[in-house]
Formats: sequence, structure tokens, C-alpha cells
Amino acid sequence: MNIKPLGDRVVIKSLEQEETTKSGIVLPGSAKEKPQMAEVVAVGPGGNVDGKEIVMNIKVGDKIIYSKYSGTEVKLDKQEYIIVRQGDVLAIVE
Repeated sequence: MNIKPLGDRVVIKSLEQEETTKSGIVLPGSAKEKPQMAEVVAVGPGGNVDGKEIVMNIKVGDKIIYSKYSGTEVKLDKQEYIIVRQGDVLAIVE
């Protein structure tokens, strides 16, 4: 099944990194803060959104940093995705 975002929305998948403390203890995902880095899975067409012309500057495969508590979490085919507006994307990581 595919997700096709509408308007200026972007579908992202969080990049969860296993974190180890200095003493060698591995922290599971539930013990850490919500990650802010993700990979773009799908991009909406942009166009006229709320009376403004939106040009999409993000493409599939980009690694991005997004606002901490933004977006809507969706689970599809046992995989978790987040749908955010392009305006909630803070930076593209190169």
C-alpha cells in the first residue's frame, strides 16, 4: 500500500538510532526523546494551498530535520510514518 500526500504535505519515516551511554548501556527508543531526523518517503504536489502558491523544495530520499512535536503519526503495513507540512521541515541534511 502507498501513501500519497496532498498539498504541501510530506510523508517521513523517523531515523531511530540506537544510543549507547558512556558506560555501555544501550538505550531503547522508548527511553530517548522523540527523534527529529527523518527520511522523506513521499512528497505532495504543492500547488495552491490556502490561497498561496507552494513549491515543494523537498524530494523523496532527502534526510531532514523537522519540528519536534509536529505532524500526524500513521501506521501502515506495520511501519510507522509521520505526515508533516513542508513548513514544519526545518532543514535538509546533506
